[in-house]
Amino acid sequence: MWEKERTVAGQAALEAGALLKNMLGGAHRISWKGEIDLVTEADLQSERLILESLGRHFPEDTFVTEETGRHGAPSNRVWLIDPLDGTVNFAHELPFFAVSIALQVEAETVFGMVYNPCTQEFFEAAKGSGAFLNEKPMSVSKTPNLVNSLLATGFPYTVHQDPGDVMQRLHSMILRGQGIRRMGSAAMDLCYVAAGRFAGYWEQDLKPWDTAAGALLVEEAGGRVTDFEGNPFTPYLKSVVASNSLIHEDMLAALRL
Repeated sequence: MWEKERTVAGQAALEAGALLKNMLGGAHRISWKGEIDLVTEADLQSERLILESLGRHFPEDTFVTEETGRHGAPSNRVWLIDPLDGTVNFAHELPFFAVSIALQVEAETVFGMVYNPCTQEFFEAAKGSGAFLNEKPMSVSKTPNLVNSLLATGFPYTVHQDPGDVMQRLHSMILRGQGIRRMGSAAMDLCYVAAGRFAGYWEQDLKPWDTAAGALLVEEAGGRVTDFEGNPFTPYLKSVVASNSLIHEDMLAALRL
């Protein structure tokens, strides 16, 4: 199902990823959306490429992107697009970033894909059809407890102004997990949970384009995704907890303030 959409979006993600990889390490114009929130010309060029491709094939759909907002007429089909997830990494020539594209129909994510051009890893999932890495099935880890779990997190762009809750939760998880990683790309963190590399991941103050594709990947790989209160996840919630399911309740307890 969704074969045309997946084919078109997949090609757009590959082309956008190639563009980003070619631009990595070059001189770029950088603008600031906030004190530590960046946008580069690479974000904008990648977004333009994806919008032009999807818009050409699906002109009646709605498109919501990180950099330029909402495009197209109101529709029950909404594309959530992050043209460069990991902009700060990219700006510092750290080769860990991704393109993330998801399609929602009637407010349900029906498929999502995340492409890391530096590792050439293409993560893809469709609702009810499983999760795949470079066309091979993948599944979450079987780690049964927090103390043996490698975990991931991220920090909101407002952490300088309001570090309290973020640091409390980080402190709690550091004391309970085997290790914590901060990779700088929410989409890739979710993919790594889906692939069994991380047993769990949490973050707050995210946007729909950050999590839509990755959350579906985790669920289709056998994991669980909620907000910090344990509510069923949608990309429009402000917090996310993703896990292999086995450690989920322990993560929620550790994150409770």
